[in-house]
Amino acid sequence: MSDGDLVSRKNDHLDIVLDPHRTPSPSGNQFARYQLEHCALPELNLDAVDLSTRFLGRTLRAPLLISSMTGGAARAEGINRHLAEAAQALGIALAIGSQRVAVQSGIDHGLTRELRSLAPDVPLLANIGAAQLADGSGTDWARRTVEMIGADALIIHLNPLQEAVQGGGDRDWRRVLEAIGAVVQRCQVPVVVKEVGAGISAAVARSLVEVGVSVIDVAGAGGTSWAQVEAERALSEADRQVAMAFADWGIPTTQAIVQVRQALPATPLIASGGIRNGVDAAKAIRLGADMVGQAAAVLHSATRSTEAVIAHFEVLIRQLRIACFCTGSADLAALRRAPLSLDGVPLSGPA
Repeated sequence: MSDGDLVSRKNDHLDIVLDPHRTPSPSGNQFARYQLEHCALPELNLDAVDLSTRFLGRTLRAPLLISSMTGGAARAEGINRHLAEAAQALGIALAIGSQRVAVQSGIDHGLTRELRSLAPDVPLLANIGAAQLADGSGTDWARRTVEMIGADALIIHLNPLQEAVQGGGDRDWRRVLEAIGAVVQRCQVPVVVKEVGAGISAAVARSLVEVGVSVIDVAGAGGTSWAQVEAERALSEADRQVAMAFADWGIPTTQAIVQVRQALPATPLIASGGIRNGVDAAKAIRLGADMVGQAAAVLHSATRSTEAVIAHFEVLIRQLRIACFCTGSADLAALRRAPLSLDGVPLSGPA
């Protein structure tokens, strides 16, 4: 696929996700099935609730990651600048969208070390697609993406369903796990592997950790459905029908969190995929996540200004703090022990 085609595809993705009339309805993330037990006597000072955490060697003021959402299109430069400035102001982590176009074409569209200068104190994560790593140039691509922005870690994203239903998508996924392992061995920073909205199973997560991956982002079903996005882009009715059959495909975010945490109790885990608000974030942490990511929900704010992004996440942080307060949780460690029920049935111990 040519550089121009790749940029055009990225612009299409932005247009579809930003258009309320074209944005697909996400499949259920199943957070509504879980209920944190209300504590009517928290014995806490709300303002003293501690949301801080450590991630990639840095201290964050809240366990939040601005998830990968855009890369390659010229207008992404302004979006990423707003996100970097907001991440620094809020003390939260930032993951960049795919850097494939920048690496392949040499046109950086703002994906430079300027982002590091805008966000010097928070984790900054580079991003490349797994399918691009298996052709023999994977380790070089990985090195260049990290160096390009001065990243603290490298995200390798898995998107086999999206690639399968999009025109010109990468069809050959043989030896991808081997390629990821090779990148891990040669990369100078920790490697994070994430899905893009269809979830990671316990078996796949375990295989990734076995080749040295440091962090798993489950990115489950419940947020943006990229099959539905590609259906919007389809050039024929047949292609649209193929993509739409997979509109609800994937492992729901809550299910992925629980299963991966049970399989890998010591592996840092990011929960993303349909996180609507701070209550969902609190439930994700209680279910086993260390960090919570959000992408599409903040994209509209990111197109406007840094201040809009800050305002968006300040609301989410207030919601998360109140969820801790109303479960009697003074900090995130206490939240992970808060009483929780599934479909009205109390759960004992970890979910």
